[in-house]
Amino acid sequence: MYKISVISLILLLMLTMMNCGKSAIQSKADMNYVKQQLVKFEPVYISYDQTLLDEHETKALHAIVEAAKYMDEIFLHQVYHQNGDIRDELMKSDDPMDAPYKDLFTIMFSPFNRLDGDKPFINEMLKPEGANFYPVDMTKEEFENWITLNPEDKYDFEQTFTVIRREGKSLKAVPYSEEYKKWLEPAAKLLREAADHTRNESLANFLKSRAAAFMTNDYYQSDMDWMDLDAALEVVIGPYEVYEDGMFNYKAAFEAFVTIVDPIESKKLQEVGKHLDELEESLPIKDAYKNFERGSASPIKVVQEVFSAGDTKSGVQTLAFNLPNDERVREAKGCKKVMLKNIAEAKFEKIYMPIAGIVLDESMLNMISFDHWFTHILMHEVTHGLGPGVLRLTDGSETTVAKTLKETYSAIEECKADIGGLYTFAYLCKKGIFPVSLEKGIYPTYLGGIFRSVRFGAESAHGNANMIAFNYITEKGGFIYDESTQRYRVDDLKIRYAVSDLLRLLLTIQAEGDYEAAKKLVSDYAYMPQQMKNVISKLGEIPVDILPKFAVLEE
Repeated sequence: MYKISVISLILLLMLTMMNCGKSAIQSKADMNYVKQQLVKFEPVYISYDQTLLDEHETKALHAIVEAAKYMDEIFLHQVYHQNGDIRDELMKSDDPMDAPYKDLFTIMFSPFNRLDGDKPFINEMLKPEGANFYPVDMTKEEFENWITLNPEDKYDFEQTFTVIRREGKSLKAVPYSEEYKKWLEPAAKLLREAADHTRNESLANFLKSRAAAFMTNDYYQSDMDWMDLDAALEVVIGPYEVYEDGMFNYKAAFEAFVTIVDPIESKKLQEVGKHLDELEESLPIKDAYKNFERGSASPIKVVQEVFSAGDTKSGVQTLAFNLPNDERVREAKGCKKVMLKNIAEAKFEKIYMPIAGIVLDESMLNMISFDHWFTHILMHEVTHGLGPGVLRLTDGSETTVAKTLKETYSAIEECKADIGGLYTFAYLCKKGIFPVSLEKGIYPTYLGGIFRSVRFGAESAHGNANMIAFNYITEKGGFIYDESTQRYRVDDLKIRYAVSDLLRLLLTIQAEGDYEAAKKLVSDYAYMPQQMKNVISKLGEIPVDILPKFAVLEE
């Protein structure tokens, strides 16, 4: 009798421990906090002009959207190693008290609030610096020491399309094609189906080569094919941006943009692509640092977003993108700038204008417009393709700006694009390529946009970029705070000098691969001053971003 009782007790304890271990959710943030985060997102119905597609392209579109959904799943698993378990538990719950947590998790693709410095709202674990690209317990030092001791692993470990995993006491690089095979295989099948539907040869070529890349882990040819894509459908699908890798900015996250080209608007902006060498020549740096080796092809397209997925859909919605990121492709063919006009219009109406009415001096308000804001976004993307990319070292070897600047790269590059966007925008106005009347409103419109952007979180790469620019320009007298009105205005002369000086500094850091200078710039300027905090505190009733509801999912 005694023996049976002991065995029963042991079994009961084991079952209890097993049941406790099954729950992926150990704790939750205060419900009010979660609800306060949800109201920061304004639901917006994202429709598109279906008349721009024929029946063949419509079938291709729907197959591509289905493939894009797999990018959501891959990205979810890239962000955090427990994401799958947490998501499954939330989705199975029929407790109405779990609904807000479920909604915020869906927006953030994780239990971490991207608008609040990745603060956890489910459980209390901090987000791993390297997301789920590396073992959760791996440090930078362990990674770097491994490469020092195993130099033959350096390429694979730093490669954009591998994850690092433990194998016993060792580290190993695992290709994305292996790590995410169960999602990439069906996505590839759908892309091949879409290629069969379309009547556009360039789109079919890209879809087939991207499907092949999912299996081979070699994205070079499909990036080259994407640069040649000229179709009614503009499609991005695969691993691109490295922001999620906060440890090294080495590893690319999966994303998708499924869009339709706006032919009228795109034609207006193609003129910019004819002046890339001239813009490179105009940069305020030594001639030796200027880069005329990148490909001259730089198509610029304005599109209507139909669907997005993965990295680009998490948290804040992307306004525009500049791809591919492979420097080999950029040097061979340049890069493509794609502007998401329907997303930009929604943000400008719902968010930007209400913010500008509070933060800008009244004398500035009549200078701002959607044209100013949208054109600066364009020039931001153009500037990503200007300046240093591949660096040639003294020993004859090559590296990239991204690798030399490590974790600072994203902030420095985004700041370069923002400030370079102002510089090149003004340059094209002076040259008469853009209407001269636009020039005066460039800087007030940008200033209002900073306040929109930093509400996403000043700690992100884009947030750091905004704070570097804001504090540097303020220090130089370009932005002026009025204590009596608690509003900001622009000094039209001083800001021009500040923009030129900061752009010179950023480009020089990149050209020289100066990691220490990059760290110092981020350390000195990437902070939010109290005055800005005070002004932002008055924006509480204004949504921080839009929450897209895609019409295509209802078809």
